[in-house]
Amino acid sequence: MRPEQYVQEKAAGSGSSFYYAFLFLPAPRRAAITAFYAFCREVDDVVDDAVDMGVAATKLAWWSQEVNRAFAGNPSHPAMQALLPHAAAYGIEERQLQDVIAGCRMDLEQTRYLDYPNLERYCHLVAGVVGEVAARIFGQQAVQTTQYAHTLGQALQLTNIIRDVGEDALRGRIYLPVSELQQFDVKAHDVLKRQYSERFTALMQFQARRAHALYDQALQLLPDQDRRSQKPGLMMASIYRTLLREIEAADFQVLHQRVRLTPLRKLWLAWRVQALGRM
Repeated sequence: MRPEQYVQEKAAGSGSSFYYAFLFLPAPRRAAITAFYAFCREVDDVVDDAVDMGVAATKLAWWSQEVNRAFAGNPSHPAMQALLPHAAAYGIEERQLQDVIAGCRMDLEQTRYLDYPNLERYCHLVAGVVGEVAARIFGQQAVQTTQYAHTLGQALQLTNIIRDVGEDALRGRIYLPVSELQQFDVKAHDVLKRQYSERFTALMQFQARRAHALYDQALQLLPDQDRRSQKPGLMMASIYRTLLREIEAADFQVLHQRVRLTPLRKLWLAWRVQALGRM
């Protein structure tokens, strides 16, 4: 299987909302973002599929070495073989890929975050840096767009966290900051046992307001000159913010289920941004 085919199947098979934003890109940019997304999925899957934390840590160490080898001109994994030819054209740097790996490594080393600044650091690595790379691939022109991309990445990751509270609890992970659990008198035990309460709902409403504020901030940060090139990111904002509103409408029933949008609805939201420029 050719590397390009491998990353295409990896991206399409993930079922991620990101895939719908890629569909409207010109072929060279679509090839680059697909390869980058496949890399992100590979390292993220190391953690998500982990049974033995030691084995997972060894795999992430291998990926760190693979990134070193790739930027030295010797990639061995098909994801890196597909990505490396695009690195120079779109300003993709080794440190950015290493940051993504470092963010995944945090999932092996901790299952709690003391406060929001600690969680923010994690989101920066696993989502903000991803947004930074994606913005360059999409065709960034203005320097300020990098801050937009980081802020949007933060909003997307917080939406993921809100959506996945129940699934993460099954893995023993709680991304909601400990200080905020305490603020709303929600016990970690209740989250791990997936028990609802009015206090839990209030906590989740607080998280949703923060995410909405970040979406608003990101849109304000995006320079006019880059609005056209950054449409794929705006598609993601539309899809994920719609998902967040669905979760709110369902009264944050996220402990026992994963709230989803249908593929057709995701495609419609992406098309609306592409055709009409509206979220």
